[in-house]
Amino acid sequence: MPPKLDRAQVVDTALRLLDETGLDGLTLRRIATELDVKAPALYWHFANKQALLDEMATEMLRRMSAGPAALPDSWQEALAGTCRGLRTALLGYRDGAKVFSGTRLTDQGHAEGQHALLGVLTRAGFELADAVQAFTTGYAYTIGFVIEEQAVHPVPGERAPGYDAEQRAAEIDPAYELAAAAGQDFFGDFERRFERGLAVVVAGVERVLGP
Repeated sequence: MPPKLDRAQVVDTALRLLDETGLDGLTLRRIATELDVKAPALYWHFANKQALLDEMATEMLRRMSAGPAALPDSWQEALAGTCRGLRTALLGYRDGAKVFSGTRLTDQGHAEGQHALLGVLTRAGFELADAVQAFTTGYAYTIGFVIEEQAVHPVPGERAPGYDAEQRAAEIDPAYELAAAAGQDFFGDFERRFERGLAVVVAGVERVLGP
């Protein structure tokens, strides 16, 4: 194994290749070829692809958390701003939400940001368990939304086949006219839809969990 090959180099290469290949095309063999090493050399650092994905997600979090700005005192603004920041960061990588979803973070770097947001919520009167529920609800909404957004637009500015609203409407049985007419609302204007959905989440948190 080349002495200069380390975990950080492997992860950085993997994140760069992710934008070229997408998650399905990202393999340890492809990364090894890019690094000009044999695939077994990578197993010194990562036992399998999932271990690599865990470290990639952790590195993504490190990058999005670099130089964090102070959260606003308003819990509504803090929660919404955290979700917006997460979406922006995930959209910075092809299949970024899929990589981030379901992974196990490999260090405790996330604790600072979690502590800050939970602090805003608990100071506003939330019980800790309810603050956690508020955070995880916003987090799950954002992850799920971006997974769907990146399915439609795997590469910025490009729409994947099968998501054309007019074609979809033409292919649906006319008996289901509401489903046929909903294509643009399902697959268009993701910025507006994210903000409206986020407003629903915040309002729901306030109604169900708020102090």
